Amino acid sequence: MESLSTGKEVLVQVHDLSVTYHTRLGPLSAVNGVSFDIYRGEILGLVGESGCGKSTLGKALMRMIAPPAEISGGRIIFDNEDIMTYDEEQMRDFRGRRVSMIFQDPLTSLNPVQRVDEHIIEAIQVHEPTTPISAALERARTLIQTLGIRENRLRDYPHQLSGGMRQRVMVGLGLVLNADLIVADEATTSLDVIVEAKLLDEFKRLRDEFNLAILLITHNIALVAQIADRIAVMYAGQMAEIGDVVTVFDDPRHPYTDGLLRSVPNVKLDEREVLYKMGGEPPNLTHPPAGCRFHPRCPLAMPICSLKEPQLLPVRGDASHLAHCWLQQPQPVDEEGAA
Repeated sequence: MESLSTGKEVLVQVHDLSVTYHTRLGPLSAVNGVSFDIYRGEILGLVGESGCGKSTLGKALMRMIAPPAEISGGRIIFDNEDIMTYDEEQMRDFRGRRVSMIFQDPLTSLNPVQRVDEHIIEAIQVHEPTTPISAALERARTLIQTLGIRENRLRDYPHQLSGGMRQRVMVGLGLVLNADLIVADEATTSLDVIVEAKLLDEFKRLRDEFNLAILLITHNIALVAQIADRIAVMYAGQMAEIGDVVTVFDDPRHPYTDGLLRSVPNVKLDEREVLYKMGGEPPNLTHPPAGCRFHPRCPLAMPICSLKEPQLLPVRGDASHLAHCWLQQPQPVDEEGAA
């Protein structure tokens, strides 16, 4: 399907997706009515504070939400198919073959008693049981060489590899079945800056070579500026703003996005200037505030913000740039406190 606003091919459509954790204190709305698209061949950066629902959203795209949590509403359309209708057998085939996930710490994601070649061969044979071991091994050799790892490292165990190599093995596991989407959850957090830069270059090369879509989940907004085509900003389980990276960075339209950008350390900061610090704390998601969830911390809050929740709507008619803020949409005249 082609997006009417961008002309790009839409790979994933998420409609009103909600994920609820059932806790002793009551239901916790970790993801609340989230809607967005992922285009084929793009890198979408998903940013926000810790606890805003980024990782939960990434797992929900693979239907990896386990009790005490559940996907409590919404639809996930992947390449024109609603994966919420899949049974578990269909999902096992879907994971890995169509979408793959890179976790924050690959050392805990890889089996410590399996060599690199065994990981890759197992992934192939689970989804392609008729593939001979010799053919799977040849694919593994070609794959790791493509990722810049020497062939002799196929016989190594995960603990014998560097952090950057382990991450590239995880990327390889996502690519070996020609997945269309990789969900990278804080994939660079444990890496030093040199290895991180190499992995980001690898992501861009894979995007260009395989027309691969990558959802890059990170708390590092500067990282998104380097690599992403678009940015999605989450706050308290909801989308605050979505748009092209250059547009959002140059002209943020949600006060939370603006606060995040102003909070990034700047080496050019004058010694007399004080680094901006966003006030307040993220809300308790078992009892979120009424209206806009950001209004208790927002320096531009209006009376309507605490009364009624805004929608995620185009900014100035631009369907490619969306903001979840009353400052960017008409206020209802019949609400008390509306302007």
